[in-house]
Amino acid sequence: MVTYTIAELAREFDITARAIRFYEDHGLLSPSREGVGGRNRVYTARDRTRLKLTLRGKRLGLTLSEIKSIVDMYESPKDTVAQMNRFLAVLAHQRETLEQQRADIEMALAEVAAHEDECRRMLAQSTQTA
Repeated sequence: MVTYTIAELAREFDITARAIRFYEDHGLLSPSREGVGGRNRVYTARDRTRLKLTLRGKRLGLTLSEIKSIVDMYESPKDTVAQMNRFLAVLAHQRETLEQQRADIEMALAEVAAHEDECRRMLAQSTQTA
């Protein structure tokens, strides 16, 4: 069975060992322990896949609880239709959130542009009167 150390996973996914331990603390990963006092974490291919899915969920902007729910769904292939419907609902909610954020950003950028224009106009007036 292929196993990985925390350093190997951190290097592969370009994240810190601390981030991996954080995901472990939140129940997304569950490595076995080896060595004196169980100090060495040993990650399986299952852990590697769960980490990969976790990072993908983060890129989508999902919360850790949403990611855990989705990743846990794939652990049990009992009802894939329900799993896919749940995933679609999470994605729809995330799309809605991102669309709102985009609208908010566009409005903020428009305000910044208006302030920039006003400042440039005022600077141009001040240089003409000087």
